[in-house]
Amino acid sequence: MEETSASAIGGSTHAYVDDPRNATVLISINGRLVPRPEATVSVLDAGFVLGDGVWEGLRVLDGGIGFLDQHLDRLYEGAHALRIDIGLTPAEMTARLFACLAANEMRDGVHIRLMVTRGLKRTPYQDPRVTIGPATVVMIPEYKSPSPDIAKRGLKLFTVHVRRSGPDVQDQKLNSHSKLNCILACIQATEAGADEALMLDDRGAVATCNSTHFFIIRRGELWTSGGMHCLGGITRGNILRVAREAGIPAFERDFSLVDVYGADEAFCTGTFAGVTPVRVVDGRAIGFRSAPPANGAAGPITRRLGELYKALAVREVTRP
Repeated sequence: MEETSASAIGGSTHAYVDDPRNATVLISINGRLVPRPEATVSVLDAGFVLGDGVWEGLRVLDGGIGFLDQHLDRLYEGAHALRIDIGLTPAEMTARLFACLAANEMRDGVHIRLMVTRGLKRTPYQDPRVTIGPATVVMIPEYKSPSPDIAKRGLKLFTVHVRRSGPDVQDQKLNSHSKLNCILACIQATEAGADEALMLDDRGAVATCNSTHFFIIRRGELWTSGGMHCLGGITRGNILRVAREAGIPAFERDFSLVDVYGADEAFCTGTFAGVTPVRVVDGRAIGFRSAPPANGAAGPITRRLGELYKALAVREVTRP
């Protein structure tokens, strides 16, 4: 197996070790298992025409799916907000997920992209009333492990001009298919030579990254944004949970780039890679007050939180 090249997704938190088995996986489309090269949806599907849908990324650990109840709760809440009838109960969705894994004989080291769109449109127009079919439910399982080199060297972030809008424009708590602002942020960060984009909210406070959540550690305290301008991240919430359980003061609050530049440690979180240390933001080295960490880019609190999160993920898996 070869690691993905830098020309693919470079040093982002989603850089992964390529696996040739993915070429022959079966993808679930509305419950029908289809070989990957043949897996398609209609050009009149609402997800293709308009980005009208919601999705989740899921990790498979030792035959189970991590934090599945939390992911499905977010999925169904988002669909309800968009007035999308998924057409499956959470129990039926769970059964379909495990049926897809069983058909592929997958038990570990797997990432699933679960997508739900409004369904087939009579004509390519935004009005939900021209939808003529049930919701489209797609499950794409892949053998996918995070690149170990990224965690060792740490991420390089760049603050982009693309802002995270407030809920009066597009509520960032919706994990929708419409990700254009994140894509534009990703493009700008890549062209600046960074691994990922750091995004501010509409007031100039630090919000999140283009595909992960962002944390800093200052004088023993863990800070992340107030949450109004970012997705309600499952990993984000669980990091706050394990920090508080371990007695680490953890706060959701507004803070600025000056706070970031002066942080002792920083890291990003996401379902795919878990906890990934950040070593540079806008050319400023993180942790400038102290000597570089002895074990790579991660500082002591970042390493501890990563270990606590991994232990929690193992404990809280849903199995068939």
